[in-house]
Amino acid sequence: MQIAARTREPAQLDAIALKAYARVAEAWGLAQKEAAALADMSESTWKRARKPGFAGELTRDQLLRLSALIGIYKSLELYFSEPLARGWFTRPNTGPLFGGARPIDSAIEGGLPQILAIRTHLDALRGGA
Repeated sequence: MQIAARTREPAQLDAIALKAYARVAEAWGLAQKEAAALADMSESTWKRARKPGFAGELTRDQLLRLSALIGIYKSLELYFSEPLARGWFTRPNTGPLFGGARPIDSAIEGGLPQILAIRTHLDALRGGA
C-alpha cells in the first residue's frame, strides 16, 4: 500500500490527513485551540485547513504530527472501550509519560517527540509489551 501513497500528489495526502485529523479532533472533543496546537498551526490556519479545498501545504512536521495523532486515536480505539478511548487523551494521567498531566497537554508542550512517544507507548500497550 505504500506504493499507492507515493503516487498521490502532496496536496491529496494533505487533504486526506487533514480530513482524518479533523474527525479525530471532533471525536476527542478538542477545542479549536487544542486541535491547532497539536497540529502546530495557528487557530486561523486550522479553521481554514478544516474546510474542503484548503490550498495551504502541510510541512513534513505537521504531516508527521497528524499521522501520529491518527495512530494514537486508532490505538486507543483498539485498546479501550469507547468512553475511555474517546476521553483518554484529555483526562489527567498518572502514567510515567504524563506525571498527572493530560496527555494532550503533554503532547502540545513536548511537540512531535512527545506525540511520537505517546504513540509508541500506546502501541506497546496494544502489543502487550
